[in-house]
Amino acid sequence: MKSFTHRHILAFALCNIFLLSGFSQSREAEKSKSLPVPTVPVDYVLQPQDVIRVQVFQEEEINKQGEVGISSESTITLPMIGTISVAGLTVRQAEQKIRDLYDKDFLVNPGVSVNVLKYSDRSVNVVGSIKNAGRVQFPPEKGLTILEAISLAGGHDRLADLKRVKLTRKNETSVVNVDDIVKGGAKDVALEVGDVVFVPERIL
Repeated sequence: MKSFTHRHILAFALCNIFLLSGFSQSREAEKSKSLPVPTVPVDYVLQPQDVIRVQVFQEEEINKQGEVGISSESTITLPMIGTISVAGLTVRQAEQKIRDLYDKDFLVNPGVSVNVLKYSDRSVNVVGSIKNAGRVQFPPEKGLTILEAISLAGGHDRLADLKRVKLTRKNETSVVNVDDIVKGGAKDVALEVGDVVFVPERIL
């Protein structure tokens, strides 16, 4: 009888362990399902005028804020923690910063997700001897080079002078030898928002 009781106690203990383990796993699965999947790469660097959504698992008062605009100073304002800077932060880094701030004073081990809903107007102008001259948008997940911008504008015309392409940035103009870049003799030039690329015609 004593042996029978011990066996039952052992079985009961093992059953409880399995049940608790299953409950913990189901809670983690529920948590991961409830947080939205990021729609942009986590290494995308947040920009002023982007519109994002910040959600915290099972925190309706925080989540009902909805859209959050990033100011021209790269700040956002969130319930409880107030105004914080996200300057130079990727989506993943912003999630971690927000998680740490909520965890520090308000919540216990919060699950935080950040999604970009709208991108700011990040573009350059490509003009001159170009097939589709005009504004070229930066891809949301990366930067843009002068060669890529010319390509996205439809490419250059037959008479384009790629050795004397002018790059204007903040009222300063420099000459870029795009022909060397195409031939692999020079490094491609990274562009910044608001740059103007002018491709002249060759002098015949």
